[in-house]
Amino acid sequence: MLVDDKTNVSGSVLSGRETRSRLVPAAGLCVAVLLLAIAQAWASAHGVMGPLRSLIDDYFANPQSAAVSWAGLGLACIGVPARTRVIALVAAGVLDLLTLGLQMACGWHVSIGTGPTLALTALTMVVLRWEGERRRTALQAIAFGVLLVMASKLADTWLMVSIVAGSRVLDQYVQLADRALGEPAWVVGRLLDTLGPIPSHVLHVVYIQLPVAAVVVAVWQLRHVSTSSWPRHHLVRTFLLLGVIGPLGYVLFPVVGPVFAYGPLGHGLEIGDWPQVWPAFTTDPQPMLFDSETARNCMPSMHTAWATALFIHSRRGPRWLRWSGTFWLVCTLLATLGFGYHYGSDLVAGAVLCMTVESALRDPERGWQHPRVRMVSLGAAVLAGLLLAYRFLANTMAAYPVVAGAVVLGSLAAVAFLFYATWFARPGSRLAHWGGRTPVDGFAVD
Repeated sequence: MLVDDKTNVSGSVLSGRETRSRLVPAAGLCVAVLLLAIAQAWASAHGVMGPLRSLIDDYFANPQSAAVSWAGLGLACIGVPARTRVIALVAAGVLDLLTLGLQMACGWHVSIGTGPTLALTALTMVVLRWEGERRRTALQAIAFGVLLVMASKLADTWLMVSIVAGSRVLDQYVQLADRALGEPAWVVGRLLDTLGPIPSHVLHVVYIQLPVAAVVVAVWQLRHVSTSSWPRHHLVRTFLLLGVIGPLGYVLFPVVGPVFAYGPLGHGLEIGDWPQVWPAFTTDPQPMLFDSETARNCMPSMHTAWATALFIHSRRGPRWLRWSGTFWLVCTLLATLGFGYHYGSDLVAGAVLCMTVESALRDPERGWQHPRVRMVSLGAAVLAGLLLAYRFLANTMAAYPVVAGAVVLGSLAAVAFLFYATWFARPGSRLAHWGGRTPVDGFAVD
């Protein structure tokens, strides 16, 4: 009798798990469809493509981003067995080649990305027929891959929201505040002009292929999930949360960047000659009316935030991964400045945002104790203080650049120091003790 009761309980537990394994993906799919539908309705009302139309284009041989589609499939393949993984990737490659042939034969726009989109869809349908732990692991990986693609589609629409919400931009304020940092966008921009096309080409590839680099780090972190448990934290979680929180700044603090506000991409609305001539104001800065085509996606620099997250999560990898993470961060910072996409002030805000969000997610087994609360509170306070200073103290920062620069960089250094003490200091050291990192915590596997 006791044996029978135990069997029934075990069966009930397994049945409950199986039910949850079916309901959670279905609930996630419903939420995703709802968000995409809302974004598409807004986009249609404002005469822009929208995420659902963009997704349809991906399916029908007019993909918008090959890197994101392949990154999403690569992430999804982490959770399936090796044989299934190879079949999915080879099928995606073959489909992309067939799509290229069709595009060239019909004289259409040539682009890739349809193959991985179709392969990801087919892989999802196959996995839904599986059972047990294999199914749960595969669906979790697929969910991250789909979320990556969906986030990219929603981000494109959010850029349009930033344009509608921010008809006037605050570039004059940020440019003045940037004098405290030595106006690095002008310095690096002129340096790239001097060095010629090869460094610029390398930086351009690094800049636009950030999703691919992120998937490389994520694949290394999640390489064993098909045979063992998932890590409590990994890069994809930080990437996705940054993508949700960061773009809110585009609406609250609309900025287009030096190459638009002061440079050759300003569509006649620019007020300078970036990077050849340093701008000089004789009056107080003012909100600046700008066009309805340029996204207000500078503050904070999300490329900096994501590259910083990539750097952080590569620290516990092998040497090649650590060096790659460092290379990607340095090149991303140079690209954002050298191409005139961001001011130095944007980069500082992006780095602080990354360390704050990462601290809210990292080492979840430690809970929300004093060290985590302290780190997140400091990061949030510094980020808010930076934005307020850029907006309301720009003249003062430009008038006293040495003092203001020391405060801005000192604030960034303080956040970075506390971040290291809280999450990376060697357990047992004084710094780790001060940061609340005890020997019991050990070295967490991202």
